[in-house]
Amino acid sequence: MVLQIILRYLANNEQLIQRLADSYPLRRAAQMVLSAYYRSRSIAEQQKLIGMSPERLQQALRSFKSNVQREIENAKNDLSKKK
Repeated sequence: MVLQIILRYLANNEQLIQRLADSYPLRRAAQMVLSAYYRSRSIAEQQKLIGMSPERLQQALRSFKSNVQREIENAKNDLSKKK
C-alpha cells in the first residue's frame, strides 16, 4: 500500500520524470530495447515466422530448443574429452 503511494507520487512528479527521461542510462536502455525489437522482427521476417500458424511456430520453437540443447551437450562432451 505504501509502496503504491510512493510509486504513484514518483510517477506524477513531472520534474523527476523529465530528469529520468533525460538521463543517459534510460535513453540507452530504450535504444537497446528498440534495437532488439527491430532485430528480432527482421530475423522473424527472414525466417518466415511472421504470419505463421501457432502450431507451426510452436514446432519451430521446439526444434530450436532441441538444437540448442544438443549443441550444449556437444560442447559439454567436447570439454570433458579435453580434460
